[in-house]
Amino acid sequence: MESQQNMIHPSAIVAPGAILGSGVKIGPFCTVGPKVALGDGVELVSHVVVDGITQLGAGVKLYPFCTVGLAPQDLKYQGEETETIIGPRTQVREHGSIHRGTVTGTGVTRIGADCLLMATVHVAHDCVVGDGVIMSNNVVLGGHVEVGARAILGGAAALLQFVRVGAGAMVGGLTGVTRDVTPYCRVFGPRAEILGLNIIGLRRRGVEKAQMHRITAAYKFIFSGPGVFADRLAQARAEFGDDPYVAEMLGFMLNPSRHGVITRLARAGDAEG
Repeated sequence: MESQQNMIHPSAIVAPGAILGSGVKIGPFCTVGPKVALGDGVELVSHVVVDGITQLGAGVKLYPFCTVGLAPQDLKYQGEETETIIGPRTQVREHGSIHRGTVTGTGVTRIGADCLLMATVHVAHDCVVGDGVIMSNNVVLGGHVEVGARAILGGAAALLQFVRVGAGAMVGGLTGVTRDVTPYCRVFGPRAEILGLNIIGLRRRGVEKAQMHRITAAYKFIFSGPGVFADRLAQARAEFGDDPYVAEMLGFMLNPSRHGVITRLARAGDAEG
């Protein structure tokens, strides 16, 4: 198939060494660094800066005043050559900022495919964001945060360094997340508390009624059953562990982490955001 012509505005600056796929559009006053690789069909709308060792997958679109691949806000960083990778078709809206990794972390900040990062989102160094994640306006991720596939983060949610958010989880707007969020759960509050399961998200994944009842029963036992939390995890694995969604939840909670998982349930009647 014949490659499409690139369109580069005369006011844009594309450094020698930058690699451009076909059909790339670079709008007014954009800057592309010498170690940047733009995949086919990438669009930088205007006033976008992409620098460092950065790869943008096919069809990525960056809106005005985005910055991608700049140096991390880490006083230990001394200019080492670290990376930023964004997967295909991801969109970053106005004033979004995504910083490269650090040598004290993994060395890579990675965002998956088909994500939507709305206006003024900040993704700090060494974060890992899965496919299909949606972050609403003003979400901020501290360094080394992990966000699982198809998670949804509400407006102005703030995630502490090294926090993990599981696949399919929902974080409410204005929520401060200082511990890990279990997959397919919903959390909300100044210090995030569990509201329940992300039922809508599970339905969108094709979970049918009988399986939903089983996942719900496991969730209730894990978070509000009798006895010690660690014992409940072991019992839940024995009773419900054959369900792939429950197994994923249990695997996440049993995986060692810096902060531990959120276990506190929100009070009845609390707002959901």
